[in-house]
Amino acid sequence: TALGAAIEVRAQAMAAQGQRAPAVAYLDREFASFTKTSIAARIRKNINLLALEGHPAPALDVAHWMGAQPPSLSSLRGRPVLLFFWAHWCGDCKADEPVIAKLAREYAPHHLALIAPTQLYGYTAEKENATPEEELAWTRRVFDRFYSDLPGVSVPVSAANFRSYGASTTPTIVLIDGAGIVRLYHPGAMTESELREGLRRVVGG
Repeated sequence: TALGAAIEVRAQAMAAQGQRAPAVAYLDREFASFTKTSIAARIRKNINLLALEGHPAPALDVAHWMGAQPPSLSSLRGRPVLLFFWAHWCGDCKADEPVIAKLAREYAPHHLALIAPTQLYGYTAEKENATPEEELAWTRRVFDRFYSDLPGVSVPVSAANFRSYGASTTPTIVLIDGAGIVRLYHPGAMTESELREGLRRVVGG
């Protein structure tokens, strides 16, 4: 944890001094060094904070899912996309759900696609060491209770998506425009006004 924080602070300090490109290069080197460790996702998150906006969105792993079968991002070209990374244990995710649901309905006329990636963590609130099958069943129950009113949502279940988007914080919210370019990358909860402003920039209205 301390090492991850040190890397993060150094990169942020470099970026604040106008050295964004060197900061990204530094994080890329650190990511290569620690790619197989627990701080890799944190480093990737910081790379994305500095470099993902304005660039093509990484593809999603959609081999496994809950609910509606998720589309690939490439198949959604021409439509804005809202990615809502969440976890079954995440209180901020549950708190953000009404905001996500409200704005997804509001921007449905703009053909906004909503995808809610999650992953397995090896435990549930009921069992410290859960099998994948047990955790997936638990995740479905959490989803049905707290997220069932998200309109038309697809839920890819894959740790690869969290790694490629550096989603070490949940929720992480990503807005992608119709050309497949990331226009907003936000680790952590967002207020309705903050997310609405991001949607306005992406889809108008």
